[in-house]
Amino acid sequence: MSSRSPRSISPWLDVFAIAAWGVLFLKYWLTGKLYLLIHPNYMGLTVIAGFALLFVAGWRAIALLQGVRNRDREPAQHLTLLPDGWSSTLLLITAILGLLISPRAFASQTAIQRGVTGDAPTLTRVKPQAFRASSKSEDKSIIDWVRTLTIYPEPDAYTGQKVKVQGFVIHPSELPNQYLLISRFVLTCCAADAYPISLPVKLSQSRDTYKPDTWLEIEGQMITETLAGKRQLTVAAKSIKPVSEPKNPYDY
Repeated sequence: MSSRSPRSISPWLDVFAIAAWGVLFLKYWLTGKLYLLIHPNYMGLTVIAGFALLFVAGWRAIALLQGVRNRDREPAQHLTLLPDGWSSTLLLITAILGLLISPRAFASQTAIQRGVTGDAPTLTRVKPQAFRASSKSEDKSIIDWVRTLTIYPEPDAYTGQKVKVQGFVIHPSELPNQYLLISRFVLTCCAADAYPISLPVKLSQSRDTYKPDTWLEIEGQMITETLAGKRQLTVAAKSIKPVSEPKNPYDY
């Protein structure tokens, strides 16, 4: 009797684990947290996967209740190195933790760890796009400016252009106290491959006024400054106001 008990429980662990992951995917979708984890191009697939997992869990539960499953047959999951039921247990625990712990957007510390600095903005991983001279400079986001610099990196070419960007604050140690970085993360597939981009901002006061990770909307004009020994396109701030973190904090 005792030797059969774990096998009778294991199929239900499979059902609970599959259902929990389906619920997790759909919860992230309904609460908008999915924007923090994957590129919008893959959201539809994730939602379909959530419904599919719930369907599979329901189908397996019905099969178990009807006694369709042969309890004397060795479970297919023995292909793993874990004892019977442990794989499903780990998956279930992980899904429960995901339901209890809400994901958060990356911020300044992660940006520093992933390589954002006070040097020129990260260019090599941002795909250039067609240069459109007719577009208003104040309509460009941070990634639009970085793409523009990818096409033509001479900062003097943009001196005097109006700028209005939103992002979170970073205090890079290599920049003077009158400068900060306004930054966003770029998502190409999922949060695992997100990387930071930024623009230096020149302030009229100490950057200590604006704490790291604070989201700001900065208006001003572009100037050329020599920072960290390099000539860089810099935002001369004229208006700075705090804003709420957007529902979708990443660029693409």
